[in-house]
Amino acid sequence: MSCAHDMGGMEGFGPVQPEADEPWFHEKWEGRVLAMQRAMGFTGVWTIDASRAAIETLPPEIYRAASYYEKWQLGLEKCLIDHDLVGADEIAAGHSLRPGQKLERKLMAADIATRLKRGAYDRPAQTPARFAPGARVRAKTIDPPTHTRLPRYARGHAGVIEAIRGCHVFPDTAALGQGEHPHWLYTVVFDGRELWGVAADPKLKVSIEAWEPYLEPA
Repeated sequence: MSCAHDMGGMEGFGPVQPEADEPWFHEKWEGRVLAMQRAMGFTGVWTIDASRAAIETLPPEIYRAASYYEKWQLGLEKCLIDHDLVGADEIAAGHSLRPGQKLERKLMAADIATRLKRGAYDRPAQTPARFAPGARVRAKTIDPPTHTRLPRYARGHAGVIEAIRGCHVFPDTAALGQGEHPHWLYTVVFDGRELWGVAADPKLKVSIEAWEPYLEPA
């Protein structure tokens, strides 16, 4: 989807200013948000792609004004409401107004080290890869109303397959609860001038990870 989060190539935001010796969290509540996100991820009620999509669909004025963990908090609230685990009125009140729903999975302190590791999203391939390293491809010109990992700046532009990364869960369907539908994942390299025009640095190369349904022969 073309939302406020897809800022690649957009101007007017200024340079990124890294914070020297930045702490893990600037406020205690940020750590609590991270803990709640990871705990709810453990339950499997929604996928990581659904979590990303919830953040992407925040109104632009809220997305751009919110800090990193504020976005996480707002996305978490949306997922909880969408799955009827809490009500918007309970979020507004700051406490429960009705009995909660019991979830099948329970996260214990002893589980944290082993159960909250980064998930694996590679899956067995069902068909041969359509493209080989060195093949010229074009990112499709798409603008789906729902989640996609194809950045807007790459759409319609031609690049070269650098590597095949295996077969992985397709985020566009996983975000909607429509199943994993694994597809081949590629690293695609674009020339900077292909993306940004003749004024771009001729030495600039941009790499993206693109699932097979995003690509067509160039």
